Parts: sequence; C-alpha cells; structure tokens
Amino acid sequence: MGLGPLSALIADEGISEIMVNHYNSIFIERQGKLLPTDIRFRSEEELLQVIERIVLPLGRRIDSAQPMVDARLPDGSRVNAVIAPLALRGACLTIRKFARKTIDFDDLTRLNAITDSAKAYLQEMVRIRKNILIVGGTGTGKTTLLNLLASEVPENQRIITIEDAAELKLRHVNLIALEARPANAEGRGQVTIRELLINALRMRPDRIVVGECRGAEALDMLQAMNTGHEGSLSTLHANSPREALQRLEVMVMLAGFELPLTAVRQQIASAIQVIVQIARLSDGRRVITAISEVVGLESIAYQITPLFEWRDSQLCCTGMGSEWGQHNGH
Repeated sequence: MGLGPLSALIADEGISEIMVNHYNSIFIERQGKLLPTDIRFRSEEELLQVIERIVLPLGRRIDSAQPMVDARLPDGSRVNAVIAPLALRGACLTIRKFARKTIDFDDLTRLNAITDSAKAYLQEMVRIRKNILIVGGTGTGKTTLLNLLASEVPENQRIITIEDAAELKLRHVNLIALEARPANAEGRGQVTIRELLINALRMRPDRIVVGECRGAEALDMLQAMNTGHEGSLSTLHANSPREALQRLEVMVMLAGFELPLTAVRQQIASAIQVIVQIARLSDGRRVITAISEVVGLESIAYQITPLFEWRDSQLCCTGMGSEWGQHNGH
C-alpha cells in the first residue's frame, strides 16, 4: 500500500497516532504528547489518493455521497477519514496505530500509573467477579486498561468481547471476539453493538467485555451484569465516577426505554460495583486517578465510596475500606 509521506510515520514504532489535519499539516502522538511534523503531502489530491488506497481494500468507499469512513486496518490499526463536504478545510485523516506490545501491570507500576495497593485491589475485584467500569476522556488509555483487567480473568471462564472496532488483545483460551459492522454503501448489512450484545447472551458467556458503551446497548449491558454475568467490564467517556453513572442514565433514557428514573438508577447501582478513572496528564502520562465503589442508592442518590484518589501528583488511598474486598484503606 503506497502511503506517500505517511510511510515513514507508519514505520516509526514510537508513534502511536497520526493526525492529518490538512494536506500540509500533520501531527503525531509520541509518548502521549502531540507534536507537529515537517511532513507534508504535495496537494489535496495526493492526500485523497492515499485515503482511497487505505479504504478501498477494506471494502469501503469514500466520496461526496459517503464522505466519512471509520474502519480497522488488517494490522489492527484504526483509521478515520473525512472529506468534503463534511471537512470544510479539506480532507483529514486519523490513524491510531495498533500497539504490538501488550502493556502489563508491571509497566503501569514502572510508569507510576498505578500503585501496588491499587493493583492488588483491582486484581481482587476481577477475581471475585465485580463488574468494573473504566472511564476517562479520549486517548487516556481506557482500552489498554480494559485489556489488562480482562487478562486477569481465569482461564476456566468463557469471555465474549464486543467492540465497535477490534482493539483488545486477549490471549484467553476460551474467548469469542465480536466486532460491530457498519452499513455498506447501499445502507445494508449493519450489525450494532447492541445486536451483538443481545446475541452474546445466547452464547453462554461467563463474562462479557464491551469495548465502549455509547448508546442503546447500555441497558442491555446493565441487565447482563445483573443477571448471571458478574465480573463483566466496559468503558465509557466521562470525567468522574459520578458523571459516568449519570451518562449511563442518559444513554438508557435517550434509547427510548420508558423507565422511571428510580428504576434506571436501581439497575445502574446494582450492576456497576467498581469505577476506575483514568486520565492523561499534561506531561503525556496516562495514569489512574481514582478508583471508587458504587455501594447502592440512598434516597435515589448514588452512594459512591472513593478508595483511591489523585493527590499531590500520585494515586493515594483515601482511608476508606472496601465494601467487598480486603482493601482496608491503607
């Protein structure tokens, strides 16, 4: 595949993301930091040709009638392209490269992204099958942490993973990996996360791992967590544990389910037991900034116990004890 000026960036293993804002403006992410480059396309036409070379072998098309494509490359990298008339300044392209090295807890400890006590707590929560939600902004490392926690699931349990674009790299012996499918150029053939989740319940899973919860599948995921699939995991975009629960509420309500707010909150509070907050710091490091337990409802308000919080540039125990585990606040 001829990628023109992008070839050197693709080959550079130190680069995690490539962002083409315009044919003459290309940024990269290296070690968590966004950096400009001196690399340029000669013209808008050359950039469009490269985009076509990327998407056509994937069975996708991009043109004025279908000016946006989100897809996965054969090596696992994710690509997103937008052209006119949607892209007002010209075609743009984002490639999130597939990380070949699997990060483990030792890596997180070495990077000061987690403490030994927080690591032990999370490993215990996976072992005793508590449902865990990982929350954070874009590019904070939610999928990396999801992969790490899911890797702690015992080999004698059956895992089904469901993703919009496959990024997880589990080596579990009893694993089914499912990926959603967008509609084709004629608008047919779409298979959504929700449809895959509903079908997964018929496949005898012990645990379900949803790559990211975004919409109507939220209620199905909560019901699965509440009905015999304990120890399931997912991620969503949120800036705090409480905001994460509120976002789940909104997803359920916007999906058209006519449920009273109290019923929705009861579903959420009984389904989600642990929330892990992850963030990217100004120096580019991705770190766990909070771990909290959802211990129920009181007067329809979520009762959240913060066990670990980010203080003075490090993850610290709050002194609060765990509802379920052996963590005693120290």
